[in-house]
Amino acid sequence: MSKNSISSSELQQYQKHYSENDFFKKITKFAKKAGIKTVYYALVLYFTLTDPATPSRYKAVIMGALGYFILPFDFIPDIFPGIGIVDDWSALLGAVLYVATAITPDIKARAKAKLSDWFGSYTEADLGDLA
Repeated sequence: MSKNSISSSELQQYQKHYSENDFFKKITKFAKKAGIKTVYYALVLYFTLTDPATPSRYKAVIMGALGYFILPFDFIPDIFPGIGIVDDWSALLGAVLYVATAITPDIKARAKAKLSDWFGSYTEADLGDLA
């Protein structure tokens, strides 16, 4: 993880805050504000978490990152426009980098299909390096 991202031990404390229901509530509430790239990374992590082939050590990191993402009052609260998502983004990015070997083309396709449902059309460039 990079210097500015959240450590694995910090992510572990947020695992208890992860739930599928809360994840989708957060995504639908903040999708437009967070941006398509953030939502894509969160969905990739979600679909990696739900993949039976994903090792449990990866699932623990993903639950920590998604738990942190779900919390409304974290290091930089989401109520601050523009900057409130920065720490959430760091947690998601750190987790994606950590579990990258478990992210399959099928997982990316499932995340992209969900993005199409929510956002309509988009370009691969909108999704960043993970596309």
